[in-house]
Amino acid sequence: MSDITRTSRRDLLKLAAIGAAGAALPMPFITRARADNKRIAMVVKNLGNSYFDACANGAKQAAAEVGGFEIIYTAPTKATAEDQIAIIDSLIAQKVDGIIVSANDANALVPVGKKAASRGIKVISFDSAIAKDGRIMHLNASSTPLIGAKQVQMIAKTLKGEGEVAILSAASTMTNQNSWIAAMKEEWKKPEYAKMPLVATVYGDDQDDKSYREMQALVKAHPNLKGVISPTTIGIRSGAKAIIDGGLIGKVFITGLGLPSEMKDAVLKGACDSFAIWNPVEYGYSSTQILINILNGADASAGKTVKMGKKGETTIGDDGEAAMGEPFEFNKSNVEEFAKIF
Repeated sequence: MSDITRTSRRDLLKLAAIGAAGAALPMPFITRARADNKRIAMVVKNLGNSYFDACANGAKQAAAEVGGFEIIYTAPTKATAEDQIAIIDSLIAQKVDGIIVSANDANALVPVGKKAASRGIKVISFDSAIAKDGRIMHLNASSTPLIGAKQVQMIAKTLKGEGEVAILSAASTMTNQNSWIAAMKEEWKKPEYAKMPLVATVYGDDQDDKSYREMQALVKAHPNLKGVISPTTIGIRSGAKAIIDGGLIGKVFITGLGLPSEMKDAVLKGACDSFAIWNPVEYGYSSTQILINILNGADASAGKTVKMGKKGETTIGDDGEAAMGEPFEFNKSNVEEFAKIF
């Protein structure tokens, strides 16, 4: 993947070390340097999600690289819009300068996004978009068509194009999940998948226990199930555990979007043949670099190009969205190497 390979292994290992140090801090944490620093808050879906912890490490790196900025990393304990709104209201009261959000509900966060904007706070989203009226722009990790197609292609390769497949998603309100599933279904229309029907879509709400139970229920409800696609890091790791615990290795395979550190055992044991993800450290880094540039006066309207630090630049589309890079596939040939990094 271009966005992983462009960053040297040494740089990524340094970021991993930063992450290890940051992991010991209570949440939310603040990277402080000077009292006159501008403050950027990263509000993610929920606490205890290592994917977002890695994003926060990238945000801290971007702030340190530019200087003059602090990072506040925070999230609700459960992935609900109501709890995110309460956190953002608190940040507005604290008069932060900018907010980066991964939305639990695209539309529900629009009013609080508008409220922040009315107070002069710059709001952008990443990972899961706030609807257009509630933010300046949204940074996708990759393009929706590529992400959706890649996941169907991976399970088709594993199953040799034959067998029932289900989707284990996060929450039905999450914009990124819904967009990716729609893109999967577009890919599924191709004739090469005619013998690989989609039989169900279920939601684990980005909770380990619920995702595990939903995976178990899928296998029980569909005795001929051969594959599962989970476009969420929590869903894929929990689904893989259910496969392993249920003695289903070699009978049911899971793929989707996961972290190498969390999926290594599943790949080596055979519950997962391959999966994909972008570099979450670079995703947090790029999002923060964009917001820093906006705070420094950059124009982030449709058609404009915004800078992402060492990640280069990206152009904002008519929908107010831009993309960082392409997804990257992990399998037995490389998962152990990258598991040491994130």
